Amino acid sequence: QACGVCHTDLHYREGGINDEFPFLLGHEAAGVVSAVGEGVTNVAVGDYVVLNWRAVCGQCRACLRGELQYCFNTHNAAQKMTLTDGTELSPALGIGAFVEKTLVHSGQCTRVAPAAPATAAGLLGCGVMAGVGAAINTGGVRRGESVAVFGCGGVGDAAIAGAKLAGATTIIAVDIDDRKLAWAKQFGATHTVNSQQTDAVEAIKAATGGFGADVTIDAVGHPKVFEQAFYARDLAGRVVLVGVPNPAMTISLPLIEIFGRGGAIKSSWYGDCLPSRDFPMLVDLYRQGRFPLEDFVSETIGIDGVEQAFAKMHHGDVLRSVVVF
Repeated sequence: QACGVCHTDLHYREGGINDEFPFLLGHEAAGVVSAVGEGVTNVAVGDYVVLNWRAVCGQCRACLRGELQYCFNTHNAAQKMTLTDGTELSPALGIGAFVEKTLVHSGQCTRVAPAAPATAAGLLGCGVMAGVGAAINTGGVRRGESVAVFGCGGVGDAAIAGAKLAGATTIIAVDIDDRKLAWAKQFGATHTVNSQQTDAVEAIKAATGGFGADVTIDAVGHPKVFEQAFYARDLAGRVVLVGVPNPAMTISLPLIEIFGRGGAIKSSWYGDCLPSRDFPMLVDLYRQGRFPLEDFVSETIGIDGVEQAFAKMHHGDVLRSVVVF
């Protein structure tokens, strides 16, 4: 029914993930199951589902130790989708949803309440879940804590919304675009910092009694931003990287600083989410008016508007453009 236009799709198009062209892009999707294969029991025809790219296997070393959110053997559909001439397609993140019907593994379908419109619910499939999970699951934000989020696009604003949901009392948004900082306030930021005009680390310390934030989240994926996040946290605080870096990027930090500051430095994979647990929960919170899922949708477009949506996303003009079928 709907599919968001995510930056990861642009990475695929540019060959930034692999070169298994031709790709079928699109992966932030929600819709209705139209058919199931033999042996499928978790979903049935007519079920309203959000698609996810972590289909838990239940048998890998992460699953066997009870950490299903780190499943190392996620499943995709065994049967390949093709062009009309038989050319096999590579679906983005094993989904490929810029199309009226897609073919996925049953474990990639998570049933949710149909009260959430597909335009919004589909965003749980990637960007919104990545941000919320970075705050709640990976960062472990607790009531009364302070949080600083670097980068206020879709993922960063979702991290801000997640921090608010978890009970953070000080939420500091950092970006170089005042438009994005205004968006961040709508999602729960209590303070904003334009890091082109102000030293972000000093501003975060000033907003937290001189100590730094309990949790800092890099939703950009850039060495300079990560370094700011590292130095902007309090002693024994947590640094979370959820922004996707370029493979060529490197970072250098004094080892004594890593040791002396204690705490934790974590990468957040898909917000360390478990779709079967987290998607229905967030949809329920949306239905209760406690999570602003629809606010992440900047515009709805047709499938022929994807290229223009990529350009808008690149220039920071939208949080999410969503294709409606």
